[in-house]
Amino acid sequence: MTVHSTLSRVTDRIIERSRPYRAAYLARLEAAHGEGVNRGSLSCTNLAHGFAAFEPHDKLILKQQRQPSLAIVSAYNDMLSAHQPFHRFPDLIREAARSAGGVAQFAGGVPAMCDGVTQGRPGMELSLFSRDTIAMSTAVALSHNMFDAAVYLGVCDKIVPGLLIGALHFGHLPAVFIPAGPMTTGIGNAEKARTRQLYAQGKLGRDELLESEALSYHGPGTCTFYGTANSNQMLMEVMGLHLPGAAFITPGTPLRDALTKAAARRAVEISAQGQHYIPVGRMVDEKAIVNAIVALLATGGSTNHTLHLVAIARAAGIVIDWNDFDELSGAVPLLTRIYPNGEADINHFQAAGGPGFVIRELLDAGLLHDDVLTILGRGLRAHCAEPFLDPAQEVVWKPATPVSGDDNVARPVAAPFAADGGLRLMQGNLGRAVIKISAVKPQHRLVEAPALVFDSQEAFLRAYKDGKLERDFVAVVRFQGPRANGMPELHSLTPALANLQDAGRKVALVTDGRMSGASGKVPAAIHVSPEVLAGGPLGRIRDGDMIRLDAEAGVLQALVPEAAWQARTIPEADLSAHHVGMGRELFAMFRGTVGAAEEGAATFGLPPADASMPTRVEEIA
Repeated sequence: MTVHSTLSRVTDRIIERSRPYRAAYLARLEAAHGEGVNRGSLSCTNLAHGFAAFEPHDKLILKQQRQPSLAIVSAYNDMLSAHQPFHRFPDLIREAARSAGGVAQFAGGVPAMCDGVTQGRPGMELSLFSRDTIAMSTAVALSHNMFDAAVYLGVCDKIVPGLLIGALHFGHLPAVFIPAGPMTTGIGNAEKARTRQLYAQGKLGRDELLESEALSYHGPGTCTFYGTANSNQMLMEVMGLHLPGAAFITPGTPLRDALTKAAARRAVEISAQGQHYIPVGRMVDEKAIVNAIVALLATGGSTNHTLHLVAIARAAGIVIDWNDFDELSGAVPLLTRIYPNGEADINHFQAAGGPGFVIRELLDAGLLHDDVLTILGRGLRAHCAEPFLDPAQEVVWKPATPVSGDDNVARPVAAPFAADGGLRLMQGNLGRAVIKISAVKPQHRLVEAPALVFDSQEAFLRAYKDGKLERDFVAVVRFQGPRANGMPELHSLTPALANLQDAGRKVALVTDGRMSGASGKVPAAIHVSPEVLAGGPLGRIRDGDMIRLDAEAGVLQALVPEAAWQARTIPEADLSAHHVGMGRELFAMFRGTVGAAEEGAATFGLPPADASMPTRVEEIA
């Protein structure tokens, strides 16, 4: 199948833009691989420390240095439903590694926080920075230099991006990502959303709200809506970092355990000591990154990945920006309707065909690159498959279903839900932003209304509860960028804004903060860059200024005369209350060094470029 012209054009642009950084990255990868078996460089004292607690058989393997050793890096904790199943995985992985002729050691744990728990609370201001903390924790785990490959156990929002960023800084090591799977289906998403809106209106009490939430989030596994966590899993599938179809198999099932064991065996096979060496830094190339963007768009995935994919790419010496997302969005059709872009949950999507169906549809339409390297050592076409158990309880793969099991949930390219991916780049005198409109009805995509300016989500919610928002308006929530307060998600604003929209008001949100993978039916221009604390023009808005938000045309404009606009100053804000308490004081160095949203809101810069190659600064800027 011929590659779509837009896919080819964007990919070529990224390759050219990234050339000096990618070349330098690959040179460092080859230098690290050239040192041979990692533990072979350790002194006897170093090595003895590294296997002192191992049982005799595994210790002997490590002494001989001839068979593969896997690192297990895990985000396990038993408070978070998505990560609680990982408690059992290390023993399964060790058993499988031994059966494949290797060993596995639990190299280290990484933190895993839940945006669902911290939403609207001070802890949310640590959330984005936890991604880079996880990347650094991954590096600490691998720094012992004992390993020939690694398996990574993570699911949720910042955790998988952080693990992958860390893995790419050890790009000479092969990597296999092993998911935990989603929890079983609870109450319907539409009912959950209705209850939240009724609570925001004061028509239901806390007891009723808590009962509804507990029926929705009710057991082990990932939350079942299509937020950042499940978007992560879809992207790991299309980047070839999972075994095919591993993403959405529920925890505690024989198939889930069989997939975990099979993943560990595959990690042994592709290790530096195995039969088919496949380093992760080679796998995650420009085409793999473009494939990830396409999959995100085709499934209506999380807006958080307009940050995370940028940061992941940079870790591999690849430079992407929001223009790339926007151009691809115009060519990629929307193939799924999963809450909040529909009523189905992720289990319904899996039953309708799951990742294998979507990947095959996109490949057949020339909208994905097949000529990429995956953990199977073959092209992406090998991942158009669904896992099953054979009579011996081993995993076998069958071709993905040729037709959708439910065309209300998943559709072919020939009959999509929408002709484009529903993600737009917004530009104007307020800066650059992104908006996800796949869940926004067409009649709500253009809002021209007076601005109401807030310096916190708490101030907005107070105004709502006091009845001061019964009008048409554009809520400008500023000082929410990464430098200001860690760029928290503002999802707690959704029920109030949805109620106002349902009541016939024309409302929208514009912010330099995030809105999360649960971005819903109210138009929200988010990640406005540069942020206000960095001098971004969003800080020039005053109450009553007319704002034009045109999601279809990609326009984000303050309708203020140019001379008056340029004469305005950016106000200062007292953010001290957001810098202490709940551990926020420990993250001052992150706030001081973090980059802009369009650069991934990362505290790490691009790897150094190859000085022998010209850089294209004007393109990178």
